[in-house]
Formats: sequence, C-alpha cells, structure tokens
Amino acid sequence: MDSGIGLLPATAAVRRLRPDADLVLSLDPDGMPWGPRTPEDLTRRALAVAEAAAAHRPDALIVGCNTASVHSLPALRGLLEPGIPVIGTVPAIKPAAAGGGRIAIWATPATTGSPYQCGLIEEFAADADVTEVPCWGLAEAVEHADETAITAAVAAAAELTPAGVTTVVLGCTHYELVAERIRTVVQRPGRPPLVLHASAGAVAAQALRRIGAQPDPEAAATGGVTVILSGREGGLPAPALAYAEGRVLRSTSPAR
Repeated sequence: MDSGIGLLPATAAVRRLRPDADLVLSLDPDGMPWGPRTPEDLTRRALAVAEAAAAHRPDALIVGCNTASVHSLPALRGLLEPGIPVIGTVPAIKPAAAGGGRIAIWATPATTGSPYQCGLIEEFAADADVTEVPCWGLAEAVEHADETAITAAVAAAAELTPAGVTTVVLGCTHYELVAERIRTVVQRPGRPPLVLHASAGAVAAQALRRIGAQPDPEAAATGGVTVILSGREGGLPAPALAYAEGRVLRSTSPAR
C-alpha cells in the first residue's frame, strides 16, 4: 500500500524474490499526495487503503511509503496485526551510517525533520555528518512521470545537498524510481561514486521472513496482480509504465 506508485520498488523486489507471489496493490489516487496532509488525516487515509487491501486476505501488508510509516505505522498495526503482519518502510539510515562518510537524507517535507526520522538519526547516525534534505514536489513529479517537474525537483534538492556528501539515503519510495537520475545530478566530478541507499529490497525480504516464506527467484512466474484505487478495483496507473518497476507488472493476470 502507498498513496501512489511509490509502492512499485517494493512490489518489483517481491516479484524478483518470488515470481509466483500474488500481489495486491492498494493505492490512493483520490488522496495523493499524502505528504502535505496532517498526520491525523494521513493516518485516516492510510487506514482506509489498508482496509481495502486487507479485504483480499493477504499474508502480509507492506507499507510501501516512508511518510505513512513515519506517521501511521502504529495505527496500521493496531488495525491488522496479529492476523496480517504489517511491514513498514524505514529510511535506510542505519546502513548508510555504517558505511561512513557524509550523508544526505532526501525525503518528503513531511518526513524531513519529523520526530521519527530524527529518532533514527539519533539512534543510528549520531556520530555521522547528516544533512536532511526536503525534496519539494519530487514525489508528485515521479507519481505523474512528469519529466520536466522531475528534473526541476531533483535539481532543487541537489542544490540543498552539501558538496561533500558521499551517501544519499532515498527516504521516499517514489525516489527509488528515479535513483539513477538522482545519482547523475548529485555525483560530483572527480569524487568517488555516490552511494545510494534505498529500502525496497530489505522490505521485501522482511515481508517474506514475517510469513515464513523463502526467496525462490527461479519459481514459475505465475503470480497475479490486483490493483485497488482508493477502494475501487482498477488498473495500474498509466504513469507506472514509465518505470521499469511498473512494466514488469504490465502483462500479469489478476491475483487469484
């Protein structure tokens, strides 16, 4: 679940690990973007999106949204667990700090400076040089596959990123869809390759662990996909097909 196509990186990661998994994608186009909403309003919408997914009786629910994980994870777990394990998406601050160097955390304005993210920094990166970078409009631009807006939003965030940064944490799942574009803009000439830390792979692996399933990348590609749009069953939003993570789902059948 997510406000929009930011769930694609985790979806694609699950598909790579288990091609036979049936997937239910619950999005909220009527309420997107979630970032500017109050925590209370965001949580209300996140609970509705989760309930729409839960009606399909999944084995687990991935919250493929950093902002929803920051503000709504306790409420989502209170609603669904223990019957349905809920796996949140946490900015990859811990592994980024373990790698050393100067770190920038790119996130939505709602996540940037939030007590949750500040707590992660204090817990895992207290001794690191960390800059929080609010990325105004980037999630929305990615959501609509608006090339001009993506270019402008990435450039604006890069301007807020210190020149000495060696590592960027992608603190919004939408940003993972344009990771290489971010790398190209932030990479400084003559410096070591920029390290990007995303969350999708770890989140997908954790979801399998929570339900006691093993990765099986060689399994038959029999998994189906069901898409729910603000509670209504529908199709994959057209902008999703602008990204490789969306195109892997284009020809799949509905989940069984």
